[in-house]
Amino acid sequence: MSEEDGLDDWAAAMAEQADEEDKTGSESEGLLGTDAEVAELEEFDEDREITPKEKRKLDTILDIPVTIAMEVGRSNISIRNLLQLNQGSVVELDRVAGEPLDVLVNGTLIAHGEVVVVNDKFGIRLTDVISQLERIKKIR
Repeated sequence: MSEEDGLDDWAAAMAEQADEEDKTGSESEGLLGTDAEVAELEEFDEDREITPKEKRKLDTILDIPVTIAMEVGRSNISIRNLLQLNQGSVVELDRVAGEPLDVLVNGTLIAHGEVVVVNDKFGIRLTDVISQLERIKKIR
C-alpha cells in the first residue's frame, strides 16, 4: 500500500463521517442522542464572593489527586528513530536552553517556571502563573 493509497482511504473515511453527521444533524447529536442539551456556562467572575453552598461543593473536590508534570520540551520523531534510541542518545527538543519550563496539571498548562535544586532533589520555582480566568477559558 503506497502513502497515496493511505491518504485516499483517509479521505474516504472523512467523507463517510461527514455524510453520517449530515444525516444525524451534528456530531454531538449523533454521539449523545437527540435528547441531549448543550449546557451553557456562566461567566466566571474572579471578584465574586463564594456562597456557603458553593464552598461545600468546592471542599468536596479539594482532596482529589491530580498529576502535575514539568515539561522541559517536546520533539517529534519517527517510530524508526524512536526504536533506534539507546543509552547515550540525544533527542533535540523544541526549547532553547534557559527558557522556562511548562507546568502542567492533568495535561493543562497552569504556569511556567525554572529548575531549582533543593536538598539534592529537583524542584521548580514558578515564574509565571496562568490566571484562573485564562485557565477556565481554555477548558471551554
